[in-house]
Amino acid sequence: MSEKILALLFAFITHVIDAGGYVGIMALMGIESACIPLPSEIIMPFAGYVAYLGHINLFWAATVGAVGCNLGSAVAYWVGAKGGRPLVERYGRWVLMNSHDLDMMTRFFGKYGAITVLVSRLLPIVRTFIAFPAGIAKMNQVRFHIYTFMGSWPWCFVLAYVGRELGERWHTDPRFEQAFHRFHSVVEVVVLVLLVWFVWSHLSRRRKADEA
Repeated sequence: MSEKILALLFAFITHVIDAGGYVGIMALMGIESACIPLPSEIIMPFAGYVAYLGHINLFWAATVGAVGCNLGSAVAYWVGAKGGRPLVERYGRWVLMNSHDLDMMTRFFGKYGAITVLVSRLLPIVRTFIAFPAGIAKMNQVRFHIYTFMGSWPWCFVLAYVGRELGERWHTDPRFEQAFHRFHSVVEVVVLVLLVWFVWSHLSRRRKADEA
């Protein structure tokens, strides 16, 4: 992400939290969980800095952040549940997906949805988009929101805690940025490997079907 975009996001996020407090944190985390990549890595550390100033409570900052994740996820889940399957069935060939893949996704979320949502909420990138496929698979909605909250709260708390501990250095201390960049890079590599495997396996399956 370019420095100019980051600067704009930084200004927007800090303004919203300054103006809205807990409601601002909830709204921003809701946006992040509705498949809109607004970085919680800026939202929650700044919330922690505001807690450092004594304006809000760290525990409640993490809690409203997790509630916001549930609210945003409800929107993405609903979009996936109502329109995801027809959309994939109609245009899925352009992204190498078909009804067979949708059926596999449904079975997967029926069996492993809880742990998938829980772990996904602890990972950058993945946490932003997990609600949409859960909605397509129509995972049990109560379980979805329970595990969304359980995974989101520690994510929000840790980021806010770091921001509070760094205080005035919440966005300038290189240690946090370097550590999180390494973690983020590992997740990006794993996602890329899975994407390459998905494309390769589907192209191979399509080629075999054409040859048969």
